[in-house]
Amino acid sequence: MANVRVIDLNSDLGESFGPWSMGEDAAMLDLVSSANVACGFHAGDPAGILRTVRAAKERGIAIGAHLGYRDLVGFGRRNIDPTSEELIGDVIYQIGALKGLAAAAGTKVTYVKPHGALYNTIAADRRQAADVINAIRAVDPDLILVALSGSPIVAQARNAGLTVVAEAFADRAYTPSGALVSRREPGAVLHDPELVAERMLRLVTEGTVEAIDGSMTRIDVQTICVHGDSPGAVSMARRLRERLKEAGVGVASFVQAKA
Repeated sequence: MANVRVIDLNSDLGESFGPWSMGEDAAMLDLVSSANVACGFHAGDPAGILRTVRAAKERGIAIGAHLGYRDLVGFGRRNIDPTSEELIGDVIYQIGALKGLAAAAGTKVTYVKPHGALYNTIAADRRQAADVINAIRAVDPDLILVALSGSPIVAQARNAGLTVVAEAFADRAYTPSGALVSRREPGAVLHDPELVAERMLRLVTEGTVEAIDGSMTRIDVQTICVHGDSPGAVSMARRLRERLKEAGVGVASFVQAKA
C-alpha cells in the first residue's frame, strides 16, 4: 500500500485571453490546492492572469508558473525546438512576469510546472530539460519543479539541486510502462468523474493505476492534475475531492509539505 494520507490537487488556470474564456477558474480554485497559472506564452493575458492570482491568494492556494513554448496559436501544444539561449530566456521571462503579478497581488510564486509540448519534451529531452532547470535556478533555486512521474527529468532536476514533485494526471490514460497515452490515440482522455475518482483514489492509496490495456502499473505521485480546460473539469475535480475525503485522504499543497 502507498498509504498516502495527504495529496495535492492542481489545475491549469489563468488561460483565458481577452474575450475568449477558458475553464472555470473560480470554481476550480475552490477544489484544488495548487494553481498552475499561465504566463502569457501559451495562453492568458495580464489582466486575466492577475485576476486568477488574486483569487488564488484569497483562498490560500499555492501559485505556480505554468510556462510553455511561445505558441499562442497552438495553445503551447506544438513541438518547437528553440535554441538554449531562446528557451532559457523564455522561461526566465515567464517566471519573472508571474512573479511581478503575484507580488502586486500580495503573494508569491512557489513552483514551476511546464505546459503542454514543453512539459512532454523535457520529460526525456536532456538538453531542453537542462535549459529549463538552469533557467529556474537562475531566477529562484527554491522554486519547486512539477514533472511527469517516472520521467528522466525527475532525477536530472534533483541532481541539479531542485526540489521535484512527481505528477500524475486524473483525466489521462496510461501505458503499461507508466507513460501518458498520446492524445492522438482513442481513450487517451477520460471524462467519467466516478471512474476518474476511483482510479486516483487507488493511485493515492495503493500506488498503482490501471493502464489502457487493463494491466496495473506503479506510479509515484505527490500531486494530481485535473485539467481546467477538460469538459466537465469542475465535476471531475469535485467528485475526486469528495472520494478522497470519504477515504480519509486530505488535500493540501506540496508547498505546505515542504515548508
